[in-house]
Amino acid sequence: MYHGETEDNTLTMAQANKWARAQTERVRSFFNIYTRGLTADGLQRMFTRDTPDAYRYFTRGIDRDELAAMRWWKRPLGFGRAFFLAFTLKMSPARRALFGFALCAAVIGAVTLLRGVTTTWIPVDPIVVSLPLLLPVWPPGVGWLLLSILGLLLIVLLEVFERLSLKSELEIARDIQIAMLPSGLYSDAGFESIGVTRPANTVGGDFYDILPLPDGRIVVALGDVAGKGSPAALLMALLLAMMRTLIDEKLESVALMERLNTQIARHAPSSRFITLMLLTINPATGETVAVNAGHLPALIFRGSGEIDRLTDGGMALGMFEGARYTSQAVTIAPGDLLVLYSDGITEAEDRSGKPFDEEGLVGVIRTQTTAGLPDIGRSLIRAVEGHARDVRFADDLTVLLARRL
Repeated sequence: MYHGETEDNTLTMAQANKWARAQTERVRSFFNIYTRGLTADGLQRMFTRDTPDAYRYFTRGIDRDELAAMRWWKRPLGFGRAFFLAFTLKMSPARRALFGFALCAAVIGAVTLLRGVTTTWIPVDPIVVSLPLLLPVWPPGVGWLLLSILGLLLIVLLEVFERLSLKSELEIARDIQIAMLPSGLYSDAGFESIGVTRPANTVGGDFYDILPLPDGRIVVALGDVAGKGSPAALLMALLLAMMRTLIDEKLESVALMERLNTQIARHAPSSRFITLMLLTINPATGETVAVNAGHLPALIFRGSGEIDRLTDGGMALGMFEGARYTSQAVTIAPGDLLVLYSDGITEAEDRSGKPFDEEGLVGVIRTQTTAGLPDIGRSLIRAVEGHARDVRFADDLTVLLARRL
């Protein structure tokens, strides 16, 4: 029996050692993953560059003259209040309320744990003079807790600074993007057109263009880059610049689309593609050549009440370098309304997950076919927003309208 107990104890110790080695390996693996990319330069930069930059960003709106006019003992409190407001007012109201609640909870917790106040004598002259200093008394460990709260506050401050800096840059990019698109109502030679867009984020991947040609024809186009945000906006700007350059080279619709496809396939990431609907319209005769590169069909609302859909073309741009495209010839009569739109409009969902769909778009357009193009565009965007209500849009909303007068 003694021998068996020894074997059992040996087996138990071996299992315990194996378990301890496994736990040590897990801890080591977690540590390696968690500290991946951490360098001494990165830590130093956080305190020597990032923190001062954040401090300057949040204090640039503080009135220094007003602080200087205060009495010296009021200045720290006045500066703290001004800095707190400058920092928290840049948050959304809901996040600001949660942040304020967390700070109040931390203060209440610290006061609750306070055991009292003790007097510590600080020697000014080691032999003759000492000054009393009142210090709070807390249980062991509270100092570490307060230090962790201060660390978390610093992290929040730096994160808010980074996001606000990025937001400022994105707003500048949005202004540049909007400046690249035609603004207002285009009207000339018995033809009018307008584009309206609402990005899902600060910048978007939808675009449209209205380009008059030297021979009197007009090119209208609407496209959608796969994805949204900054990557889609960059690719949108690339395609818009290439399309305008190739149009200046007097390429016709099919050749233009094939050249665009080749350039996008060569220079854009393989995971990105662009859908594009492009029409070349003769305002005098209404003769129109349309090419659809994987986009939703353009709709022509006829005066008779019928709707024609333009679908001929080919696949989306950038999928295969050697893709070929075909054109579709139609005639737009005076009074007919041409509607190009992105899938963000038809795919916008309400709270129950029901999409706005083409039926919703057609319903809005049918009630306003005789209205002005700006009114139709605004009404359509408002209808989609009303359908979605509080649901955040997953994609950009863009519509381009054109009509022969």
